[in-house]
Amino acid sequence: MQVQYEALYHQLEENHWWFRGRRAGVFDQLQQMNLPKTAAILEIGCSGGPLQQQLRAIGFHNLTGIDISEAAIALAHQRRIPNVSVMDGARLEFADNSFDVVVASDVLEHIEDEQRALREWRRVLKPGGQLLVYVPAFPQLWSQHDVVNRHFRRYTAASLGQALTAAALQVQRKSYWNFALFFPTFLVRQAQRLRGPVRPEAESGTGDLLALPAPVNTSLIWLLRAENCLLRHLNLPVGVSVFALARKPAA
Repeated sequence: MQVQYEALYHQLEENHWWFRGRRAGVFDQLQQMNLPKTAAILEIGCSGGPLQQQLRAIGFHNLTGIDISEAAIALAHQRRIPNVSVMDGARLEFADNSFDVVVASDVLEHIEDEQRALREWRRVLKPGGQLLVYVPAFPQLWSQHDVVNRHFRRYTAASLGQALTAAALQVQRKSYWNFALFFPTFLVRQAQRLRGPVRPEAESGTGDLLALPAPVNTSLIWLLRAENCLLRHLNLPVGVSVFALARKPAA
């Protein structure tokens, strides 16, 4: 992640509509798993730890968080979040069969060797354990924002499912997320393409990340929360992101 972007990310991650909406989606998916409060949960890309805080607040205590960013883990330590450390998400330092659940929200697209990462995540899952992955959707939405974030790829539901299957994980569910903003985003991206391809020098800056006026920010949070409720009952056909739930075979 580009340094200037990361600094702004940590300033905004607790209250920005995108982060709060996505975090609420992850939180909701975890609650639907009906996990015991003793479940061992690993969050890859925990950043400053807001999801860890939410999970601890409802009674989960066997939580582990890692992030490749020293600044992110330093912030988590400032917030007194326990059991978080700097670690490469594609080279985990945990024993085999250590976790009931692994969560990786907007992480896989940052890792060049996708299969190495997925095999590592599968390795540390207990037999029957579950992996929840969120990634940016649709190569057609590629923009300066992806360059600033140092993404290697964007996914479709099909390509994410294929990657998980290739890593010997059993896909249980796939759906797009942030349906409401897909069409405006698509139109903006196509207009940007008309101005020419994204150039390497676009790597500096903060991409699409910016603070919005409070009423707008709050409205977008509620819009995504409504969508998260809808996702309890159905899968969405398009979205700015895509997520999948997969299981490590029990045998």
